[in-house]
Amino acid sequence: MYVNPIPRFIPAIIAAFTLSVVGSVAVAVVAKVQHHHDAKQLVGEKLKQDGHHDIDHKGKYTASVEVKGGKIAALHVKHSEKGDIPVKKYKTHRKMAQTFGGHLIYASYQVAQMQDMGEEYIGYSYIDDYGNEEIYWFPVEVVYDGDTGAVEYVPLSS
Repeated sequence: MYVNPIPRFIPAIIAAFTLSVVGSVAVAVVAKVQHHHDAKQLVGEKLKQDGHHDIDHKGKYTASVEVKGGKIAALHVKHSEKGDIPVKKYKTHRKMAQTFGGHLIYASYQVAQMQDMGEEYIGYSYIDDYGNEEIYWFPVEVVYDGDTGAVEYVPLSS
């Protein structure tokens, strides 16, 4: 008696597809809270010196930049136990963070006249162990490759 082998493979194909979809959904990490940092101020005078510079420490995480020719060539994040952490690159025309006299003021809390809507900003972000997204914002003119590889930034509260 001849048995058609095709029907036996259909459930296996469906199961493999379902596992691949469920597996890819489980990998996606969504931030709980976004913290914005004025990275140009954090870099400060180090922007004039080529090389690797640490700019921020948050618990076990250290954010550092590579400066090349007076511009930010890359931002890296290293966990003290896990090593290098993936960094995402954003772009936006909204000013997300700025400082006045040592105090951080979110640009969204300012009157519209204080925001420069014509300038583009590049943000580098990572998600920490608690699900918080730390985003370091630079004006596009201080970033070596501008918005290459950047995705449009969408705030969590939008």
